[in-house]
Amino acid sequence: MSAVSTPERAPQRLPLIRRPRLRRPRLKNARQSFLLTFIAVALLAGFLSPLLRSVSVSIKNAQQVNTVGAPILPSDPKRLAVNGKTYDIYQVPIDGTLRELALVRKGRTDADFLDPANPSAPPITWQGSWRSLTPAWELAPHPENYVNAWNLIKFPRLLFNTIVLALIGMVGTLISCTLVAYGFARFRFPGRNALFILLIATIFLPATVTIVPTYTTWVWLGMLKPEIGYLAWAPLLVPTFFANAYDVFLMRQYFLTIPREMDEAAAMDGAGPFRTLISVILPQSWPVIIAVGIFHFIYAWNDFFGPLIYLGAKPDLQPLSVGLASFNAIRAVREPGVVQAGTIMTLLIPVVLFVIFQRVFTRGIVITGVEK
Repeated sequence: MSAVSTPERAPQRLPLIRRPRLRRPRLKNARQSFLLTFIAVALLAGFLSPLLRSVSVSIKNAQQVNTVGAPILPSDPKRLAVNGKTYDIYQVPIDGTLRELALVRKGRTDADFLDPANPSAPPITWQGSWRSLTPAWELAPHPENYVNAWNLIKFPRLLFNTIVLALIGMVGTLISCTLVAYGFARFRFPGRNALFILLIATIFLPATVTIVPTYTTWVWLGMLKPEIGYLAWAPLLVPTFFANAYDVFLMRQYFLTIPREMDEAAAMDGAGPFRTLISVILPQSWPVIIAVGIFHFIYAWNDFFGPLIYLGAKPDLQPLSVGLASFNAIRAVREPGVVQAGTIMTLLIPVVLFVIFQRVFTRGIVITGVEK
């Protein structure tokens, strides 16, 4: 038998896959993107301009701050000393270029200048009014303002008081608000919704309404006497252990996003409500805990009105906000750079704290707005 030959099949060619052409962004979209970026940068620059000015003033002396026409950076006028005399240096246009020359003779229509690089050379006569010339400046920062602020304002003592008040108040806020928010989020009891609405309604209560009765209560308790020492902090710290509506609302909303099935699983293992809070709820709630902690820390750090009322007559117990304001009232005109240096040092810790916990802080704020 002869073998039957089968015809060879031609190899099949796969269809060519054409890559989609990348379309360039249209000119309209590019303009919109540029416009939005420009607006964002402009708003950011406007928002940060006071802070940048404070940083600049913090390394200036009083003369640099009060000099009219001085540049933004800390600078002193350039001067040339020759034969016991001092001459101001100006930017003089000569032959199409600006040269820094020392003014030795002032005239109405002309003036004589010396070259600082060669003071022994004959004077250079320039035709024109010397008043129209721009003075020459040289960079002269004064970082010693921060050292003076550290010593004159008693910064270490005020910093210690501020940190202690902020940390103790933060601990009290976290403990009280966590317990109250956990009760509203997990327990069902008669009148729960009405009590929660009543709690939220306290946000709209102006703080000025409670100043007089609160102050009278602390006077009656004897907490404003000068001989009680650190117990004078009680009016600022004790209220933090009784929760507040804003932080309770944030924590309750976050707790509602945690599935109840996890509570039921913990209950089947024999865990009670408190054990469930410690082992189930809190380990998953670090974003909102950190957010609330930062909120209160910044509030306590910047609080001025409360410490001014209760610690106004106790300089050794005052925080930075009150101590810096007192120093500002005395030396703002004579030493503005020292005052601004104290302000910048006061801002450092909250800014560093926010930068470190920025991601967790933002996550805690976003999640609290998500409904279950």
